[in-house]
Amino acid sequence: MTNSTKPLSAAVIYAMAAATGLAVANIYYNQPMLALIQQDLPGTLPALVPTVTQLGYAIGLFLLVPLGDLVERRGMILVQFLGLAAASMMAAAAPDGAALLLASLLVGALATVAQQIVPLAAHMSPDQKRGAVIGKVMAGLLAGILLSRTLAGIVAQHEGWRSMFWLGSPLALAAGWLMWRVLPVSRPEKGPSYPELLGSLWHLWRDFPALRRATFTQGLLFAAFSAFWTVLALYLKQLGQGPQVAGLFGVIGATGILAAPLAGHLADRRGPRAAITAGTVLVMAGWAVSGSASGIFGLALGCVLLDLAVQGALISHQHIVYTLRPDARARLNTLFMGGMFLGGSFGSASAMVIWQIAGWHGVGLLGVTFGGLALALQAFRRMDPSTRQN
Repeated sequence: MTNSTKPLSAAVIYAMAAATGLAVANIYYNQPMLALIQQDLPGTLPALVPTVTQLGYAIGLFLLVPLGDLVERRGMILVQFLGLAAASMMAAAAPDGAALLLASLLVGALATVAQQIVPLAAHMSPDQKRGAVIGKVMAGLLAGILLSRTLAGIVAQHEGWRSMFWLGSPLALAAGWLMWRVLPVSRPEKGPSYPELLGSLWHLWRDFPALRRATFTQGLLFAAFSAFWTVLALYLKQLGQGPQVAGLFGVIGATGILAAPLAGHLADRRGPRAAITAGTVLVMAGWAVSGSASGIFGLALGCVLLDLAVQGALISHQHIVYTLRPDARARLNTLFMGGMFLGGSFGSASAMVIWQIAGWHGVGLLGVTFGGLALALQAFRRMDPSTRQN
């Protein structure tokens, strides 16, 4: 892929981080607003909004993100943000549950523009600084994931759920305009057709054991992360706390943003493996603390540990994945992030089942188990004599 010789300045890096966060936030706005949506729209369909949005994101990961290896990426990023703004307006104006589900599917698919920006940041960075750059951009993504819930909760409580979707539209337009202004033109070298790109996903998965190991490990860590956030509001309700306190945990969890640049610098200097192993251990520690907590302080401490762990491991895994085949970074990102979000979906579903059976402490044991399995994968890597540096 060819791109402008303009250096990747700090201003461009932070602009990419902001746009990434604004993009991914769209798939989480609906979560704190779900009760209000169900009250306003009749029928059972509104309850499926979070699930359909995640499904749309999965579809976008596998159908849209690989296009980053085929078309000029700055233009594609702008087009996806324009589409995201339109989909958000569709959701805001939805007259019934069916229309809202269609809009939610489109919102999820087009929000994968975040996953166009991250591999572009990796491509535009020199080898010795790639981890640090990825870390800063991914800090924006984590901020979008965590703070979107807080923002949506506040807006919906005071102005209604439709207002949040209306607000999401100009935010997406602003992010698209920002990317169009600051990003250089980035055209891929002449390569395979779109059907061949999709078919090559299997070959990439088959040919790179490091990709499979990174995907499974990060998927388990994200499962532990998602289990926490899925059940947290229910547990806080048992403790006598309302949705405002649940929203504040998004702010508390945002301290995990600090892990992104630190993990990136560590990966640049000493390699990514230490941060990955530390992340698996911290996930277990975070769930050991929060899973046994009976008060806000313990939950907050566990939340911070979980966010630091998952974010640090994520940056380190991306450092590995993006070096496997530079001309296929978008497709590698599709497989890696797709597996991670599938792990998160499994963690959420498992947590809800365990919550019904064994309550918060049972979910805590589930989270520790996810972390333990991720640690075991890293141990098997060290025991495998065929394992190379990646």
